[in-house]
Amino acid sequence: MADKLKIIVVDDHEFFRKGLILVLSRLKYVDIVGEVTNGHEFLSLIDTCEVDIVLMDISMPGMNGIDATRLALSAHPDIKIIALSSHEDEKHLEAMIDAGAKGFMLKNIDKDTLDHALQVVAQDKPFFSEEFMPFFAKKYFGEKSQPVINLITKRELEVLQAIALGFSNQEIADKLFISLRTVTNHRASLYLKTGTNNTAGLLALGIKNSWVTI
Repeated sequence: MADKLKIIVVDDHEFFRKGLILVLSRLKYVDIVGEVTNGHEFLSLIDTCEVDIVLMDISMPGMNGIDATRLALSAHPDIKIIALSSHEDEKHLEAMIDAGAKGFMLKNIDKDTLDHALQVVAQDKPFFSEEFMPFFAKKYFGEKSQPVINLITKRELEVLQAIALGFSNQEIADKLFISLRTVTNHRASLYLKTGTNNTAGLLALGIKNSWVTI
């Protein structure tokens, strides 16, 4: 990475926040540009500084991470937000997915996992802690997903594979020599056929059934 990643840490627990910042400070490609304790403070901060990645606690007083993520991305869609959770709470995780979070990690992560997650998300690819995959598997397809493969076209599988590799819609269009609108239509068709409504669910289904490789 030519430039350092500008990172903000949002968490109301001082001990965890300071510890996370200490670990981040040891990563040479990271520049910590701010730390705040709730969503309100975060929204004020992003209007005054540049940021690439936000490490966002989900449960906070005042304004939680879900609302803060939704509002932040509506105003600053290029920011990449990684949700932090102390436990596998399905309700909160699903809400963060819908709000637009790019990554999901448990707070018991080690330095190497954090390092890897930042570098993956910096490339505009999603990152999920391994602990979250059973949640996605259970939530998005259960026992009735396998016959869906008979409905998915070869081109849709190509689009799904490209999504799994972290390509943007425009990159997929360029790679497959199709229009951006066609990519959007294929994604909409995949959501409809699989019964999912976001990228996380679609990828979880694809990985579970070995439709894609990552």
